[in-house]
Amino acid sequence: MSQKPSQPYLSTESESILAEAMDNAPQFSQTTDDVTVTVRTFWLEDQSSPEENRFAWAYHISIENERAESFQLVSRSWEIVDGLGRTEHVHGEGVVGEQPIISPQNQYDYTSGAMLTTPIGIMKGVYHMLEPSSGKRFDVTIPAFSLDSPHHTRLVH
Repeated sequence: MSQKPSQPYLSTESESILAEAMDNAPQFSQTTDDVTVTVRTFWLEDQSSPEENRFAWAYHISIENERAESFQLVSRSWEIVDGLGRTEHVHGEGVVGEQPIISPQNQYDYTSGAMLTTPIGIMKGVYHMLEPSSGKRFDVTIPAFSLDSPHHTRLVH
């Protein structure tokens, strides 16, 4: 995507506002190999500028380990499609600067953001995991989720 806007800024204050909005946020979940990934999305009006083609969202992700063994989230791969069908692939280590180890029957939560030049989009991806006890690697699907803004008359999802 050309002229990629910067990432939305997520302050501590923003996270407390997001926590309050969780119950009403759209929710997308998928389970792969006894690992459930749940995504909730939030439109960030205060960080968006539609007249400048800047549209910002936050997303909160919970990764639940229902396996018998701990695993580490080593890296991630995202596919981001904007409202014009332009696709961007993003790969990186861990999430939000961490490579968490998630023990059985526990979960890891984080909040991040996306900025597009269109008022709608879709994201989906994969977490690349490592089971430290066996050295086994496996992938966990991040469900497709829509980024919908009030500046578009039709919802994507």
